[in-house]
Amino acid sequence: MPNTLWSAAVVVLCSAGIASATQTQPDVEIRTTKVSGNVYMLEGQGGNIGACVGPDGVLIIDDQFERLADKIRGALTKLNPGPLKFILNTHYHGDHTGSNELFGKEGTIIAHENVRKRLTTTQQRGERTVEPLDPSGWPVVTFQDKVKVHFNGEDIQFIHLAAGHTDGDGIVFFPNANVIHMGDLLFSGRFPFIDTDGGGSVEGYLNDLTWVIDNLPKDAQVIPGHGPLSTMAEVQASRDMIRETGDLVKKQIAQKKSLDDIKKAGLPEKFKAFDWQFISTERWIETLYAAYSK
Repeated sequence: MPNTLWSAAVVVLCSAGIASATQTQPDVEIRTTKVSGNVYMLEGQGGNIGACVGPDGVLIIDDQFERLADKIRGALTKLNPGPLKFILNTHYHGDHTGSNELFGKEGTIIAHENVRKRLTTTQQRGERTVEPLDPSGWPVVTFQDKVKVHFNGEDIQFIHLAAGHTDGDGIVFFPNANVIHMGDLLFSGRFPFIDTDGGGSVEGYLNDLTWVIDNLPKDAQVIPGHGPLSTMAEVQASRDMIRETGDLVKKQIAQKKSLDDIKKAGLPEKFKAFDWQFISTERWIETLYAAYSK
């Protein structure tokens, strides 16, 4: 499948949920894990949600799908009955912004400027047209590089990094709790999805992981966009995997090997564990080939 068509297909899956049987799991439950301090991780279907709860109320990072909004709200109420004040969108994909139109009526949505652009305009994804969200789901506070939210005793840093997963990626750092929410700049233990149609790039993704490793605490707890609660060790493992597999594919491209030849050769055994339903080893090789054969 050509890379642009594959990218479009995976974005459809992202918007419908990077999870198997999105429409066939009506009994999805929201699982809550205390991470550190007043920061929690909520898992359901779609991107992992971060939550900061306390005397000021509730702040969440990403909000999965609209059909799960009541369950998400119920899980948040158990943590803190206070009002929802802020919703931070790490990027524009539907499995992270699907409840924006509901939660945006309760709190203020904050995101990078490119997230607002993509949520407020019609997006062409290959042959598929994605309509903009209702204005209730639009970010009303946007930023270019960094914004701070002073909330529940935390000086929360919302930081935009170079285009990696998309062109609007933001990570969230809680200095007091020592927690990082990575959005989809971390598919923990998995090959990542690089949304090139959404402005992402392999090199950008690699550089973003390197920035996190070099600039944030080594002992931080990490909430990934997808996958289990992690540490900086998983961030390092993801960065190293991308760098090593990229070098392998670049070497074979320099040897004039075709994409089919490279896929047939595969990757070393140690990378087998990163293979998953949506980004298999073959699909990851296709992503790397498209990035480095230009």
